[in-house]
Amino acid sequence: MPESASQVLSRAPLIGIVAGEASGDLLGAGFIEAVRSQWPDARFVGIGGPKMLSAGMDSLYPQELLAVRGYVEVLGRLRQLLRIRERLGQQLLQARPDVFVGVDAPDFNLALERRLKRAGIPVVHYVSPSIWAWRRKRIKGIGRAADRVLALFPMEPPLYQAAGIPVSYVGHPLANHLPLQPDTLAARKALRVEPGVHPLITLMPGSRLAEIEHLGVLFIRAAERLLERHPTARFLVPLATRPTLDLFTRMLRIQSTHFDRFTVMHGHAHQALEACDVALIASGTATLEAALLKKPMVISYRMPWLSYQLMRWRSYLPYVGLPNILAGRFIVPELLQRAATPAALAAALEQQLANPEASEQQSAYLAIHQSLQVDTAAAIIDAVRPYLAPPSAR
Repeated sequence: MPESASQVLSRAPLIGIVAGEASGDLLGAGFIEAVRSQWPDARFVGIGGPKMLSAGMDSLYPQELLAVRGYVEVLGRLRQLLRIRERLGQQLLQARPDVFVGVDAPDFNLALERRLKRAGIPVVHYVSPSIWAWRRKRIKGIGRAADRVLALFPMEPPLYQAAGIPVSYVGHPLANHLPLQPDTLAARKALRVEPGVHPLITLMPGSRLAEIEHLGVLFIRAAERLLERHPTARFLVPLATRPTLDLFTRMLRIQSTHFDRFTVMHGHAHQALEACDVALIASGTATLEAALLKKPMVISYRMPWLSYQLMRWRSYLPYVGLPNILAGRFIVPELLQRAATPAALAAALEQQLANPEASEQQSAYLAIHQSLQVDTAAAIIDAVRPYLAPPSAR
């Protein structure tokens, strides 16, 4: 039965929202909190992770089912992903949210967004796909899927404006949450790191099981190499989920002869980065967090050969790490695929340790931090207000 005008005006706003992995969960939680600051009774339904659940959303499917990266890896889960997307689309069409927000996960979200938009549901896509790095032709498809894009990075809005796609620059919430000057000593105390430990190295091999499978042993062997030159070294390993922690711990027991030098943690990634002298990180959002915390780092990644060849063929940039992309040049080393060997990673970490406060790198980190500092909550509210305000106020 159709809602009356009074029912439409009085009911709480309903927002559909889907975030596909840990970084999207962080952004999605911030989005929910921003909207709730203006519309306290707003309801959120879709797919989210633990942070979004804590912020008050109703997740219809586990977020980890969407956490797949790479062409080849997706093929193994394609049938399941398509089934989830089909069912979720039906549920959202029945619920008729005031707006749908797809947080990153473009391979899953854009098709869902097109379906909802065709049915008359307004769509916002939060986090621009990497059109500035690869797949630039995709921008037209994004325009067909979304009524508005919320962009994290300053080089993105001009590309959408040139294509006639409504866009709002909301900055990256991490830039507002993290101080311009990190407090390394406080982070070490919080993690109960013994005074005088040096070097303290944080290993971040990824948030997905597939990433741990490709990078876990590699990172452990690189750490073992580093211990040969720095016997007093200690390693912090924050893992995002219990399954990734369990897998890495099993690898560590098999591969390392210095198990006691590693502190494996569930969560605490921010503190582990703030506390360390240098970090070895899988390419992804964690590299941006390390840059905002002004930490020397080495970026690495491995994926199946075919996935990497397809991505490299469609790439427009010579780098993959967010700090280098945002700086527009190499400010931190990247060791990918065959170049990522234990010896090469250990040597790159040593080089970063030898010059931890390189002025050019630190200046680039600061410039990145300042460029991303925006009142993200206010920008989000402005972007979604037309979809959530009563009709008379729109």
